[in-house]
Amino acid sequence: MSINLAVATTLEDCLAQLGGVAAERVRMTPPPGQATFADCIAANESGERGLYELVDGTLVEKAMSYEASVVALTIARILGLFVSQRHLGLISGADGFFRLMSSTRGPDVAFVSRDRLPGGVFPTQPYPALAPNLVVEVLSPGNTMAEMTRKRLEYFHSGVELMWIVDCVHRSVAVYTSPSDVVVLGEQETLDGGKPLPGFKSPVADFFTDLDIGLATDA
Repeated sequence: MSINLAVATTLEDCLAQLGGVAAERVRMTPPPGQATFADCIAANESGERGLYELVDGTLVEKAMSYEASVVALTIARILGLFVSQRHLGLISGADGFFRLMSSTRGPDVAFVSRDRLPGGVFPTQPYPALAPNLVVEVLSPGNTMAEMTRKRLEYFHSGVELMWIVDCVHRSVAVYTSPSDVVVLGEQETLDGGKPLPGFKSPVADFFTDLDIGLATDA
């Protein structure tokens, strides 16, 4: 699927279709609506800027911040310990891309169960054509509400079972079990793994522990 150029007659229209992202996040070569999967791989391998996702034939730079990266790695560490001890599957980070229905996305953290791996083995493609069971997106200042709504729809329509949208500012996690079914958990509450990771539990506060570094004082 590509941008509907008959509708997107201006850059503003194009940005709106992409989820209201900032213009500086849109790569103009190849032109919006004409980028391919191969272009996405090449752009990410070039290392000239950040990481790009392919959205409707357009290369869009992932919004990333240091704070979001730290929290994402903490979540990956917590999930990874649970998953590896039980040999449940694979945990990947923001540079682990998946080829979905109309986009190529790199969730900040993702879990893929063993039974979703083609043939039960580690995928050989640089960007596997499969949907994770669980995706985690940690909000960065550059993310827009419309962009996250679009991601949520894409993920669930592609086969994702559970999505966590993590808000570092409010120290909360929005837990989606469908594009519209959501429960928001605060710092004092406990998160579970739902359908993808039965038995997993973690205090929401543990996701944000490293943000308080330097605040603790010796007794």
